[in-house]
Amino acid sequence: MIAALLLLLAQAAAPATPPPATPPIAAAAVPRTPAATRWPTREADYIIPGFRFRSGETLPALRVHYTTLGQPHRDAKGEIDNAVMVLHGTGGTGRQFLNPAFADELYGPGQPLDITRYWIILPDGIGHGGSSKPSDGLHMRFPAYDYDDMVEAQYRLLRDGLGIRRMRLVMGTSMGCMHSLMWGEAHADFLRALMPLACEPVEIAGLNRMWRQLAIDGIQTDPAWQNGEYRTPPVQGLRTAASLLFVAGAAPLYFQAQYPTRAAAEAFARQRVAASIAATDANDLIYQVDASRSYAPWSRLEAITVPTTWINSADDFINPRNLDYPTRAVARMKDARFRLVPETADTRGHGTHTVARFWKRDLADLLDRTK
Repeated sequence: MIAALLLLLAQAAAPATPPPATPPIAAAAVPRTPAATRWPTREADYIIPGFRFRSGETLPALRVHYTTLGQPHRDAKGEIDNAVMVLHGTGGTGRQFLNPAFADELYGPGQPLDITRYWIILPDGIGHGGSSKPSDGLHMRFPAYDYDDMVEAQYRLLRDGLGIRRMRLVMGTSMGCMHSLMWGEAHADFLRALMPLACEPVEIAGLNRMWRQLAIDGIQTDPAWQNGEYRTPPVQGLRTAASLLFVAGAAPLYFQAQYPTRAAAEAFARQRVAASIAATDANDLIYQVDASRSYAPWSRLEAITVPTTWINSADDFINPRNLDYPTRAVARMKDARFRLVPETADTRGHGTHTVARFWKRDLADLLDRTK
């Protein structure tokens, strides 16, 4: 949902752009842009039989949905050598990376992720999009997945489902940023380059955990929720959650410039919250927000030996610029660089992670230095 409301905010700033099939909920405002390019994509499901979660629970068949662009290329040994995986944020889907602010800056001829050169893989995380999730029918009986489970499913998709033995690049935004760090710790030999965008390398605590827990509490204390067995959506609980996520993903300078009157600001906020409520399943959201509960990469940062470029933004409420964790973290990593995108009236708060023009030069440099 974090990724989703932010992308909804972005699309509101670009009325000519059609929304993606599954709108993410917290991907801050994205710029005004012409109609989206019709990128040639393929979609498929990979089924993992008997998937065992860290909780000890199992699913007879875990479905991992994914979207791809481009074609795999094989080297002289027959191994795929051009695979790039991009990981979405909380509440998002892989298809959010078809948004013009991301795709039109990266996938075209001569651009950093030119799809005539790279095979782009956009998975939906467990509990998201077309992958297995509570709203499929199990509701709150769905296994209590966490980020470790999500990364394991991604790994199984790439290795077993797609036959990849080494990734050219893994990058991710928000939750996907955190997954990227976990990938660096768990699968360094599987990667040639790593690009996390918009996260911290520590346990989700402090204000970050507080607003997440308040969003969960808002849903679970709505009498209409019925312990997850609701017949009609718990709208008041969803409104509480969507309002918190709206604020968390906002960009103060940008919104001040775009909505300078009280009437415009109120109308925009109400419209975006209403849209996110309509696009969100309450049980899915509880699981999505709570999946970060065991995230804690700080103690193993030295295991990230792959060349890494890490980008945060100065106007990100979720990952405040005053926290010095990233600069301390890269000092413990073998080959890592960190850059903080300065705040301007055009940056998008947390959602700067999906507006590629702010950091695509950094991506190009990372690919150049890892040829």
